[in-house]
Amino acid sequence: MSDQYCDSVIPGLAKVEKFLETETVLAFYARQPLWPVHILVIPKQHITSILDFETLDNAVIADLLKTIANVARQVSEKHGRCRVMTNVGEYQHTKHLHWHIYCEDDD
Repeated sequence: MSDQYCDSVIPGLAKVEKFLETETVLAFYARQPLWPVHILVIPKQHITSILDFETLDNAVIADLLKTIANVARQVSEKHGRCRVMTNVGEYQHTKHLHWHIYCEDDD
């Protein structure tokens, strides 16, 4: 299955502002942000959604969750709060697991 993250973001064809990167995970500022602070965290390996976690290696899951926590900690320290969210099914515009870490306002 093809998706924008596998096709363009992960291989570096689409220009994104990286927030944090590990061997298996990429965190970057949303190219079309829905909130003033909007960071996406994705595994570099294709996985459709959180419902398919069992297809990921445990080390990748651990790295993904640690990265989400690290990004959320940094955003919370800077802005005093943040939300962490992922979508499933029809709510999921891009069929590649991605987490939104965001703040509704930027103070």
